[in-house]
Amino acid sequence: MIVKHGMNYLTVLNSAINHKLAPPLAVLRRQQFLIRVLGVGGENRMQGSKFEADSDNILRAITPILDPNRHKGQAGKVAVIGGCREYTGAPYFAAISALKIGADLSHVFCTKDAAPVIKSYSPELIVHPVLEESYSVGDRDKDHISRRVVAEVDKWMERFDCLVVGPGLGRDPFLLDCVSEIIKQARQSNVPVIIDGDGLFLVTNNLGLVSGYPLAILTPNVNEYKRLVQKVLNCEVNDQDAHGQLLSLAKQIGGVTILRKGKCDLISDGEIVKSVSNHGSPRRCGGQGDILSGSVAVFLSWARQLILADEGKLIISPTNPTMLGCIAGSALLRKAASLAFEDRKRSTLTTDIIECLGRSLEDICPAC
Repeated sequence: MIVKHGMNYLTVLNSAINHKLAPPLAVLRRQQFLIRVLGVGGENRMQGSKFEADSDNILRAITPILDPNRHKGQAGKVAVIGGCREYTGAPYFAAISALKIGADLSHVFCTKDAAPVIKSYSPELIVHPVLEESYSVGDRDKDHISRRVVAEVDKWMERFDCLVVGPGLGRDPFLLDCVSEIIKQARQSNVPVIIDGDGLFLVTNNLGLVSGYPLAILTPNVNEYKRLVQKVLNCEVNDQDAHGQLLSLAKQIGGVTILRKGKCDLISDGEIVKSVSNHGSPRRCGGQGDILSGSVAVFLSWARQLILADEGKLIISPTNPTMLGCIAGSALLRKAASLAFEDRKRSTLTTDIIECLGRSLEDICPAC
């Protein structure tokens, strides 16, 4: 059998079968996986040509050096708003990922039921058991307790470089009402807000919470993105014009940045569209979106610090810190997931990926 340059996979396979050289099924499956990863069919090359972000150089540009003259907190202070009786893993994943990448302090504001569990995962996190759910609040006490919850978070607000709203939040009506007020307080304080998980459920039903706020980032998965498109554009998802539709969606909401998660992550602030299609992992264990939200929070904080300190002299594209944060977070997660999968294969878990975050960043941007 003669294999000529330019023959695609199916042509080679059919030729092999005709010559009775077909490999075992397990080998074929591995070959098919490698072809998808390497983009032999041309799809990955097409995605990577016009819209692909220069993610490695962005990571190098915005990651701060480890300076002994800096003090605690200058490398980033992140807060996660989420965590209830049912969901305690998601806020932990987001908060600990921020620390693993290099943030100095990571807070979690959760319900009283969730707090002891999240505290038990790691002593590194600062856990605030201040959120309340409907079952523990009487009708006559709702206004008073709501004001108290919002005040408890607001007194910390000026200390934070970024909020992550939604991991493990749940959909309790009273809790969501309180979180709506927390988002409003963050806007008033000019604190960036990343909306993920159940936070997207909240925002999709009340777009005014983020509309017109350029420091807001939405990180929808395939179903969350579908609901956003239906709500805002009044149509279905159009994968044939994915870039154009995402651009229109971000612009229509009012200049927020949207990171559409998928095989190729697409990111738009309503002005431009960038993609991150670096190979990640075929293992789709739950919790990777939480890693992403925590990662984006750190890189967004670093990008803002760099741009403000540089006074407009920074030579990097794009220049919007929300875009830079999304590109960096997406690229690092994909690299960490790939490393974890190399070692763990089918047994890869979110905790394995988290342990690869530091090594992944070190490979691209060495600390020393």
